[in-house]
Amino acid sequence: MKLEGKVALVTGGTSGIGGASARLFAEEGAAVIAVARNEKRGKEFESACREKGLNVSFLPCDVTDREQITEAHKKIHKEFGYVDILMNSAGILRTGGLKEITDEDWDAVYQANLKSVLYICQEFIDELIDRKGVILNNASINGLQRYIKGAKSYMYATSKAALIQFTQYLAKNYAPDVRVNCLCPGMTETNLFTNRDFSRFKGCNLLDRMAKPEEIAKVALFLVSEDSSFMTGSVIVADGGETLK
Repeated sequence: MKLEGKVALVTGGTSGIGGASARLFAEEGAAVIAVARNEKRGKEFESACREKGLNVSFLPCDVTDREQITEAHKKIHKEFGYVDILMNSAGILRTGGLKEITDEDWDAVYQANLKSVLYICQEFIDELIDRKGVILNNASINGLQRYIKGAKSYMYATSKAALIQFTQYLAKNYAPDVRVNCLCPGMTETNLFTNRDFSRFKGCNLLDRMAKPEEIAKVALFLVSEDSSFMTGSVIVADGGETLK
């Protein structure tokens, strides 16, 4: 029960790494608010969690919309009073060659992967200061400066690189009141991939397989719990050795 008595807000919290993290945080005692746009999937996720006795509430919200975040905050404040843990896991993946990139695609990726984090951190930072809370931003190894892979990853990789830098600025400016860390997963079986034939990624890392979302969630738990109490501004890689290949 590492998160007993805590209130955790997880964006992109009904599927993939966000969903796995929301479940695990609840298993460890947190009251979890899972935020996402897809109401059908969100309600199904909430029901499945509650059937297992987990304190998970789904809150529909488009985190690329500042007004919706403000309204969501009001609802959270009314029902829960505060937030101790903020995990930003919402994001999208779009790729394209240099001449294939459109304004629409570029803006959509940056809105979802970066500006949404700006909006939600601006909205919740004051109470996180009051609560001596924790922020965890879910980036990617694609955002690491030392790791350039994927000829068409201009949009996704640069948005994640910016998120890593944004995380470290938050850590620098809000220490010691708020701890802020960044998680950089490698290849993980999530719904970011429209092609579900993951056999094509065999051999992508030293462990010769993709991660399960639950494996990355365990790292997320470490970073939002007191187990990582002396860590802030850290960029934690969980990639099965992919960046060493």
